Amino acid sequence: MTVSDGDPISELYASCFRRLVVQLYAVTGDLTEAQEAVQEAFTRALMAPGRFAGLENPEAWLRRVAVNWARSRFRRRRVLDGLLRRIGPPPAVADHSPEHLALLAALRLLPEGQRQALALH
Repeated sequence: MTVSDGDPISELYASCFRRLVVQLYAVTGDLTEAQEAVQEAFTRALMAPGRFAGLENPEAWLRRVAVNWARSRFRRRRVLDGLLRRIGPPPAVADHSPEHLALLAALRLLPEGQRQALALH
């Protein structure tokens, strides 16, 4: 779906995206997390433009969606962190040969997706 000029969501994005990011930054304490939350709210608005158009205060709706998304993500991350603490740190690499260390260094240079594919292979 493309957004054209004159579209209410486009106009709202232009007028309140930065303000919403600043507000979500105050909630999350993380600029990237705040930007993602606001982007997610706008994505949800784009997925249901008819319902969104009927709102009395669309900026408040976007703020609520972004805050709810950020809170849910925080809760999921907290659960994951707890599970990882129970598991403990990953085992130490036993092989400290120069070849193995060079391989690890080369893997770190790859994009994450390629690195994961090679590690799983």
